[in-house]
Amino acid sequence: MLLALEGIAGAGKSTLRDRLLAAAHAEGIPLSHIGQFSWLSHPATRTLTRLRAGHGGDEQEAIEAAARDLALHSRFNIAVALTEGPVLADRLTLSTACLLALLHRQHVDTYVERLAEQTEARPQLTVLLTTEPDICHDRITRRATERRFTEQPEAAARLADLYNEAADAWAKATGLPVLKHPCTTHADLEALVNACMKDLRSAGSPTATNKGASR
Repeated sequence: MLLALEGIAGAGKSTLRDRLLAAAHAEGIPLSHIGQFSWLSHPATRTLTRLRAGHGGDEQEAIEAAARDLALHSRFNIAVALTEGPVLADRLTLSTACLLALLHRQHVDTYVERLAEQTEARPQLTVLLTTEPDICHDRITRRATERRFTEQPEAAARLADLYNEAADAWAKATGLPVLKHPCTTHADLEALVNACMKDLRSAGSPTATNKGASR
């Protein structure tokens, strides 16, 4: 099983990720963790690095770089990790589609549909953390790290809308579930952990994971 956590910065992805990794390991579920990109193609990496810094550049080049990186990620990282058990992605396809839509000021649906063509990289469950942007901003201001352009209030608010649109487009394009839920309170976090663990328990063995990945 591939599980993706999506949402704007400060939404609670890292907190949920760490809780899920700890809970899974405590139950003997071999859950592993990957990031958003593969970084295996030098040309794609250069383009993705520019995108992450807020420089859109040529739209078609950006789309192709994202698709190329996702294909490599699927083949050399995700597929390999899935042979050992379920995999947790801290950001994946929806985050990339939303970044492209933000920078190029286009509808997110097109980017979602293009990236969804990488069928082996499709998460069986996507969790979109819908924590309010103001709460996310308050959390971010407590961090010691330098602010990225996507963490500025205006960009974050726009991204929050894009994530909701992308989630709907993803469900329509793939037929796969998206769980939308805030991660604001302890009760929210517990509800999210319980929901994800229910699926992870049924996909905890390598055999079950391989079957799920091949559907």
